[in-house]
Amino acid sequence: MDATVRKPYPTDLTDLQWEIIQVVLPAARPGGRPRSVDLREVMNAILYVNRSGCQWSMLPHDFPAKSTVYEYFAQWRDDGTWQELLDVLREGYREVHAPSHERTPSAASIDSQSVKGTEHAGGNGYDAGKKIQGRKRSIVVDTLGLLMAVAVTAGHVDDAAAAPTVLESLDREAYPRRKVVWADGKYHNHTLNGWKDGHPELGWELVIVRRPDGAKGFTLLPKRWVVERTFGWLGRARRLSRNYERLNSSSESMIRVRSIQLILNRMDPQERYPPFKYRVASK
Repeated sequence: MDATVRKPYPTDLTDLQWEIIQVVLPAARPGGRPRSVDLREVMNAILYVNRSGCQWSMLPHDFPAKSTVYEYFAQWRDDGTWQELLDVLREGYREVHAPSHERTPSAASIDSQSVKGTEHAGGNGYDAGKKIQGRKRSIVVDTLGLLMAVAVTAGHVDDAAAAPTVLESLDREAYPRRKVVWADGKYHNHTLNGWKDGHPELGWELVIVRRPDGAKGFTLLPKRWVVERTFGWLGRARRLSRNYERLNSSSESMIRVRSIQLILNRMDPQERYPPFKYRVASK
């Protein structure tokens, strides 16, 4: 059903948001039957799943068929469309709102998060440090907290061992201004340092940000707080409250989808629905 003839959902794209992203989505393949599905409605459905946390089979009936929606999600996962769309939006947003007005940042932060998995997802591992059975998300964000790269592994994989998978995407060609990547003490690892020394073409330095001497309890570290805040933003999407995906690549794409939605909402804020209130019966 067309979004203009059904009741809107809070996650629906605005006209401006759709205008921004539709030029990045792949064109229909030549030959065969003409495309009949509305890609805007497909995107609305994917954003709905991501934000609400519902199963694909529980999509409301006024969206395209669940099989069609998932097929596009998987196709854009496999051909890199989600990452391309994220890159285009992040660079465009930075050009306007970053203090430097540069499309690419000169610094970034890396961190990881362990999340519980489900019995049907598979691919889980036990993170003994966090005492969580599930998967581990490693992300790199820029100085605004916008996602640059993500890698999902089994929960038992050490943070430093998972880091190269996500850091290797930060090459000099893609990020010519990159000078430093900030990390916490768990990334102070001989194996990771050896990997970094073996890839001088990356062109950036891994800097460990430590707490001040004598600090007790919670200590705010601005260079580390940025990436922690991003995990908070991601966690507001119910689909990311646990790992519900069978494939690591699907988990990574769901994180990208959430990040895309966050940037779009900054570019063109959606109308906020008034908060729900229970009606109190008069006595």
